[in-house]
Amino acid sequence: MKVAAFNGSPRSHGNTYDAIMIVLNELQKEGIETEIIHVGNKNIRGCIACNKCKKNKDEKCAQTGDDVNEWIQKMKEADGIILGTPTHFSSVAGTMTSFLDRAFYVASSNNGLFRHKTGASVVTVRRSGGMPTLDQLNRYILYSEMFMPSSNYWNVIHGAIPGEALQDEEGTQIMKVLGRNMAMLMKSLDVAKGVIKAPEKEVKVFTNFIR
Repeated sequence: MKVAAFNGSPRSHGNTYDAIMIVLNELQKEGIETEIIHVGNKNIRGCIACNKCKKNKDEKCAQTGDDVNEWIQKMKEADGIILGTPTHFSSVAGTMTSFLDRAFYVASSNNGLFRHKTGASVVTVRRSGGMPTLDQLNRYILYSEMFMPSSNYWNVIHGAIPGEALQDEEGTQIMKVLGRNMAMLMKSLDVAKGVIKAPEKEVKVFTNFIR
C-alpha cells in the first residue's frame, strides 16, 4: 500500500512539511510506502472551466506546462492521500487550491478516480483560522466518496516560523494518532477487498435552483 502526501506550503521544509512527516512516519512504521510531493512553490493556474477533462475522459486536465496531470496519476495509483497546507487568511494556500480544484474536478469527471481511497487533511496555523482551512480541505475528500480517518482532536498544528510546530505537544500527538488511525483504516479496507462488495457508483444528479 502507498500514501501520496501533498505539501501546499511555499516552504519545502516548514511546519506543514513537519506535520505531514509526523503522519507519514506512523504510516511507515506499519509498512505503508509513502511519498511527499511539494506543490506550494509551483506556478499552478486555477481551473478555467473549459470542461475538456469531462469531454475527453482521459484523466487529464487540458492545461499543460505544470505537474498537475502527473500528480493526478500519483493520486490515482495511491491507496491513501494526504492534503497538507498552511493557513493563509483562514483558508488553503492559493497554489494548493488551484491544484486541488483541477485535480478533484478531473477525478470527478472521470468516473471518480479517488473514490473509496483513504484521505486525510493536515493544517498548520500560527494562531487562528485553522478550522476553516481544515474544513475546506475536507470538502474535497468528502465530495469524492473517500474514507476519512479521525484523530483525537482536529487535524491542526500550531507554529509560526519553521520548526515551531514540533513544539506543539498536543498538535504532534494529533498527527501521530491520525497516522496510526489512517494505517488501520487502510489495512481494514485492504482486507475487505474481495470480501465485502463495494456499493456501485451512482450517476451524479445535478439540480439547479433557478427555474
